[in-house]
Amino acid sequence: MSHQLIIDYDLLANVALSPDDFAEEARLLLAAKLYEQGKLSSGQAAKLCGKGRVEFLYSLVRVGIPMSNLRPDDVEFEIDFALHG
Repeated sequence: MSHQLIIDYDLLANVALSPDDFAEEARLLLAAKLYEQGKLSSGQAAKLCGKGRVEFLYSLVRVGIPMSNLRPDDVEFEIDFALHG
């Protein structure tokens, strides 16, 4: 099932983007935030904003979000697993 979100942005006349560029940026920012919060995987977030997974991950730097959304305890687990199997 597909859903659609409609945002009325007439109030954003000062944004120096074309309507298409604004829509693309809004999709990226929404996907990036949901990825950062751990609500979407990188693949799901990439699909939401219409990018490939690698392209999405590289886009995160521009919007100030780290490529990895691992929490500190997840990182410790991953390192321990890598070292000790």
